[in-house]
Amino acid sequence: MLQVTEIFKSIQGESSYAGLPCAFVRLTGCNLRCTWCDTKYAFHGGKEMSQQDIIAAVDKLFEETKMSRTARSKRVLRGRRTKNPLQGSQESSHAQQSFSPLPHRKLVEVTGGEPLLQEEVYPLMQKFIETGYTVLLETGGSLLLDRVPQPVIKIVDLKAPASGEANKNRMENLDHLNPEDEIKFVIQDRQDYEWARSLIHQHHLENKAGILMSPVFDVLDLRNLAEWILQDKLPVRLQTQLHKHIWGKDSIGV
Repeated sequence: MLQVTEIFKSIQGESSYAGLPCAFVRLTGCNLRCTWCDTKYAFHGGKEMSQQDIIAAVDKLFEETKMSRTARSKRVLRGRRTKNPLQGSQESSHAQQSFSPLPHRKLVEVTGGEPLLQEEVYPLMQKFIETGYTVLLETGGSLLLDRVPQPVIKIVDLKAPASGEANKNRMENLDHLNPEDEIKFVIQDRQDYEWARSLIHQHHLENKAGILMSPVFDVLDLRNLAEWILQDKLPVRLQTQLHKHIWGKDSIGV
């Protein structure tokens, strides 16, 4: 059994998958207390759920999307029957383009809190993979990654000094990263940025995984961070928390 804070579907707001529809499984509990944490509600509480119930809940989110898409397709087909048959070939080609499936159309992220605190998360991720999902894992980097199933895309949040938890980073996790994994730095100020820059150069992180940098929302101006990155020619992807721009910084379940 796993302790679950929430399961929902939204637009992926971070990482190189930002902008894609994604289901989120937010597990309860965290061993860190970052100063800028925006999910403190996941520290305690939650609901006990079995692996089967979690997967069924996520399947339902995507099944609802599939049913909605099917209904739209039927409406297009009904409308097409009334059109000039001479236009059929062109419209059919246009319809196929309109309903082309998105890449990673079954995308799920396991997050927290710190999801790796719960032992049953490993078979859960494996089962998602076997069921045909692209699986993202967002983890704080304080726990070892050696047991994470190989196909899982690991997004490792290395904690900068202003988080108050930089001493908890397990740097040996860098040896468990694949090229498709991602390292994330949340930057609050110039000191955080210089710390991250030093770490990138010291460990040649661009050769280990993709690198993400994002400002603490409403604290560090996105433009400032962008200019620092450009000035230093850092091999990183600048990101913001897209979901907060869409629904607001205090929204939950999006």
